[in-house]
Amino acid sequence: MFTVQHKPLNPLHPPKFHSRPITTAPTPPPPQPTDPTSVASLVLNSTNPHALTQTLHSPTLQWTPQLVDQIIKRLWNHALKALHFFNILSRHPTYIHSLSSFDHAVDLAARLRDYKTVWTLVHRMKSLRLGPAPKTFAIIAERYVSAGKADRAVKIFLSMHEHGCRQSLNSFNTILDLLCKEKKVEKAYNLFKVFRGKFKADVVSYNVIANGWCLIKRTNKALEILKEMVERGIDPNLTTYNIILKGYFRAGQIEEAWRFFLEMKKRKCEIDVVTYTTVVHGFGVAGEINRARNVFDEMVKEGVLPSVVTYNALIQVLCKKDNVENAILVFEEMVRKGYVPNSITYNLVIRGLCHAGEMERAIEYMNRMKDDECEPNVQTYNVVIRYFCDAGEIEKGLELFEKMGSGDCLPNLDTYNILISAMFVRKKSDDLLVAGKLLIEMVDRGFMPRRFTFNRVLNGLLLTGNQGFAKEILRLQSRCGRLPRQFKL
Repeated sequence: MFTVQHKPLNPLHPPKFHSRPITTAPTPPPPQPTDPTSVASLVLNSTNPHALTQTLHSPTLQWTPQLVDQIIKRLWNHALKALHFFNILSRHPTYIHSLSSFDHAVDLAARLRDYKTVWTLVHRMKSLRLGPAPKTFAIIAERYVSAGKADRAVKIFLSMHEHGCRQSLNSFNTILDLLCKEKKVEKAYNLFKVFRGKFKADVVSYNVIANGWCLIKRTNKALEILKEMVERGIDPNLTTYNIILKGYFRAGQIEEAWRFFLEMKKRKCEIDVVTYTTVVHGFGVAGEINRARNVFDEMVKEGVLPSVVTYNALIQVLCKKDNVENAILVFEEMVRKGYVPNSITYNLVIRGLCHAGEMERAIEYMNRMKDDECEPNVQTYNVVIRYFCDAGEIEKGLELFEKMGSGDCLPNLDTYNILISAMFVRKKSDDLLVAGKLLIEMVDRGFMPRRFTFNRVLNGLLLTGNQGFAKEILRLQSRCGRLPRQFKL
């Protein structure tokens, strides 16, 4: 537990001429640096807001924007707790939040769809003359789009100047990209046609729209964008061609993709590692493992060094379409050649081993991640916990869950849902009590369970004779704003 000792300061008295030595009050200790993990744990487990405020406002703590951002990121999967921490420091007598911390808070509030708080934070930023910046509006727009409010996101872009932040070509490209990635390509293209003259659309703008059409598997529309670029005197770049190539593979047009790749080579395009990675991954996903490996080998012969992303692509398709042992051979080859695997590489191998039933080897690779200064992340834990639970080894899944709570990697909504679902497999009374405790914990940490989850736990507790605990869950459900069904307790 993170603790801070408070040392009351005695007031200084003017010296008096006595025969005994003059004494002064002790010098206050210098501000102490704070450990992000300890503070995150303190915030997460605190049940007394007043005590937490006193601790975080202690004059012995030295707050910096970097430290505050680190703590918020550690609490990222627990949005309410992260915002609580941010708000306590907002009332700090000397510390003032940075723009980056405000942006994090805006992102968290928008993720919770608490738009009133979002705009309160924006106005507070403005009053402190810290922003809002283009990134702030990009964050808000992204959250609105992902919540199915694309029209609102567009209005936010159009009203940026009203908040003292002028639109630019960069912000124009950002809103187009957000819309396209959420498959709102028609809306993005209509916006593009209206404003491409005002913002002087560039190759990035056209690439964003082309990529949008490819995302929804309309390669023919992407080709029209390519043609339009040329007609308007904008030269397509290698990114443009890579987008079209990936679009063909995504649409399942494998032979068209191969012909396009050969045409790129014929026209002496400066093919890069992204191009080769796209082809390797595309063939692999289509189940053409030999062609994927041949292109990988050709890439090396052509003097184009594969990247970690290239190896990840090959490892992924081998795990999915071939077998995990071949994927591990590629993994070890990668390490021998001096590449450092990242969390994605490890997660792919760990998932492949779990799928093959090699749980102990999966744990070995989890432990090996630390040697590469690549700590297991929440996706790593969720994969292994899910497979342990599916295999009936629920205790091992719970052990990993406990390990998460005591370390840097905190559980997220998926973690709780995986474990709560697992508690119903064996139909044991004790397991259902654990499910109830997990439900209470997830709510306390800022997650909103689905109505189905609440009702499932309630039914399980009632059927196993745990009426008292069921009443507690029912009260929790009412507090969360979920309208419960009628239960006879």
